[in-house]
Amino acid sequence: MHPPQFTAEPSSNEDTVERGSTGLPSPAFSPERASRTFDVIIAGCGPTGAMLAAELRLHDVRVLVLEKETEPASYVRIVGLHIRSLELMAMRGLLERLLERGRQRPAGGFFAAINKPVPRGLDSAHAYLLGIPQPVVVHLLEEHAIALGAQVRHGCAVAGLAQDDEGVTVELADGERLRARYLVGCDGARSTVRKLLGVGFPGEPSRTETLMGEVEVGAPQEEIAARVAETRETHPQFSLGPAGVGAYRVVVPAGEVSNRAEPPTLEDFRRQLRTIAGTDFGVHSPRWLSRFGDATRLAERYRVGRVLLAGDAAHIHPPIGGQGLNLGVQDAFNLGWKLAAQVRGWAPETLLDTYQAERHPVAEEVLDNTRAQMELLSTEPGPQAVRRLLTELMDFDEVNRHLIEKITAIGIRYDFGPGPDLLGRRLRDIEVSQGRLYGLLHRGRGLLLDRTGRLRVGGWADRVDYLGDRSAALDVPGVLLRPDGHVAWVGDDQRGLDDHLSRWFGEPAD
Repeated sequence: MHPPQFTAEPSSNEDTVERGSTGLPSPAFSPERASRTFDVIIAGCGPTGAMLAAELRLHDVRVLVLEKETEPASYVRIVGLHIRSLELMAMRGLLERLLERGRQRPAGGFFAAINKPVPRGLDSAHAYLLGIPQPVVVHLLEEHAIALGAQVRHGCAVAGLAQDDEGVTVELADGERLRARYLVGCDGARSTVRKLLGVGFPGEPSRTETLMGEVEVGAPQEEIAARVAETRETHPQFSLGPAGVGAYRVVVPAGEVSNRAEPPTLEDFRRQLRTIAGTDFGVHSPRWLSRFGDATRLAERYRVGRVLLAGDAAHIHPPIGGQGLNLGVQDAFNLGWKLAAQVRGWAPETLLDTYQAERHPVAEEVLDNTRAQMELLSTEPGPQAVRRLLTELMDFDEVNRHLIEKITAIGIRYDFGPGPDLLGRRLRDIEVSQGRLYGLLHRGRGLLLDRTGRLRVGGWADRVDYLGDRSAALDVPGVLLRPDGHVAWVGDDQRGLDDHLSRWFGEPAD
């Protein structure tokens, strides 16, 4: 039996909508007073911010990451990296390092904690979930960004911003002013950058609340297993299971929505366990305790001029299904090469606008599927009837696969216009003459995979790599891959290829 996949940052739910200044320049906030200049400043060094910094550095963009916290979190929360995130890590040569620190488990049983097996034939060479401590993910990604040349400053909080036609001036809490051509807010659900921009964050506030933590237990394992199985018949949101040596992960509905500025106590957990399961299992010695709500919000815009939003700064939702961290990392992969192209001067006119055009609908779908999952966890008769019906439908492999591909993000197809079904989708890590496809994408460049031997990248060779391989495990003549691994063109016609090279990679070099 799989427990509910509550793997996002529970304390990051935002229950209020706030508006700040428009972020426009003012006479008292002049660029000339800035002390240092960068190409891009990133607010927030969580997984999204660190990944974005690394992606930008692959293209020699001068990056500064500002993180308001001085030390990593003292607790160790386990998160789950889904299939698409694992594929992206493989594209940048990071997967092996993560695998060394994580634990693989089957990629099934995610949707609303309905216990179904892994669908047959998932289209990925990395069809599993990787459970891994979130601080390990953050550390490895930050280390990766720094190794590539990013600067990271801890204990630095953004307090103000002003933008003009040339760039953005960022004011820190200590009064220091910095200058950049672009600013990206990766600063979480309560994003200061989003509030300073005045970007709306519509959605629903929390209606229910859940307690989650890692504790030690005094009850025998047999008693725990029997009571958990019995309790989940009527409370599918509840789980209690092993979470490493000596620890148990507990997820239990809270009694009421409370002020999450106050952390829950062990007694709160004991009380709710007795209420829901009839016993507190002798819980003691907590490693960490937290609470989260089901607030669901999506930023109205991902970009205002030279300021952009990514990760939890752009979207929040209940952590059921464990999609939050993955969604943010995937935002960074989509944005990184596009923003770098803008900074480097070769971006087509509308390239940066495709970030919102592609990622906003993806976030909308994630918000909808988490809303649906939360309804299916309700103990009310109506939602429980729907849950029983969906449980039956998921016995059909196509239904089960569709829901898992949705949760793990391998079913995404960006709208690139008319064309074959492969257009706009990510390409799996196929075998090629030089090993595996993703090993050719470590530099964050585009790639033309040509099975005809007749196609050329020509004047785009400074941005797009070429592999002529008649033996590649691909059933089309040729594909053009963007740096994020999505298929930008399919075919065998050089003229059509040139049109799409221009669309995604700008004008050819002389």
